[in-house]
Amino acid sequence: ISFLDDVRRKSTLLKFSVMVLAICNLIWGGVVLDELYFPVFNSVQFGWFAYPLTFFWILGLTNAVNFMDGLDGLIGGTAAIASLFFMIITYYQGSTFVYITSYTILAGSIGFLLLNFPPAKIFMGDVGSVFLGFVFASLAIIASLYDKSHTSFLVMPLLLFNVIFDTFFTFVRRCLRRENVFRPHRSHLYQLFQRSGYSHLEVSLLQYCFCFLQGLGALWLVHIPGNTRLYVFIPFFFLQAGYAVLVMKMAKRNGLLQ
Repeated sequence: ISFLDDVRRKSTLLKFSVMVLAICNLIWGGVVLDELYFPVFNSVQFGWFAYPLTFFWILGLTNAVNFMDGLDGLIGGTAAIASLFFMIITYYQGSTFVYITSYTILAGSIGFLLLNFPPAKIFMGDVGSVFLGFVFASLAIIASLYDKSHTSFLVMPLLLFNVIFDTFFTFVRRCLRRENVFRPHRSHLYQLFQRSGYSHLEVSLLQYCFCFLQGLGALWLVHIPGNTRLYVFIPFFFLQAGYAVLVMKMAKRNGLLQ
């Protein structure tokens, strides 16, 4: 459906319905996030709440990656870096399926990026970005539950933290401004940064730096106790928060925000 939407635009309702169907099919097959480790509380079993939690995790990351596909090379490079670090981590933790899948995404992303790097000759479209978001979200759960590596679920959210933060920040800001969140817009942080006078290349390279730092954080995360792993997100949250403040100030100075 994403391919058909790229060729000839389809309705938002149709695309959303197919996405929901795909996620429900995955959950029906047993891919469910049913446990996480938290500071103080240690292991927390989600019970029936695991199903809506899994649904919104996959739905959220799928759309977050799709929304970030707005500049030459941005998501192609992000996918390459995230899959590289996920491949390394799962390989050294004894992975089979997830390691090979991550390697395949890495190879495909690099091959695509050769022609998508600014200035781009080809474009990803929904058929690429929606697929990547869905696969990354699914692999995070599969790696923690079924793969031999039993890699912490938190690795993938950390690897793509800049993508998640940008999407969540923009969604909340638009809700507070009572904007229609389903309407197309150009007010993501990366878009405002680019519209403030920076090139596609400069914005994409900055996002690559974020991803690389998050990859180093993920290498650290898997070597510390499970109930303290959420603390690793703290410096990256402040990094993204500082970036958001800087971008919003530039956007207001340039009259990009009403």
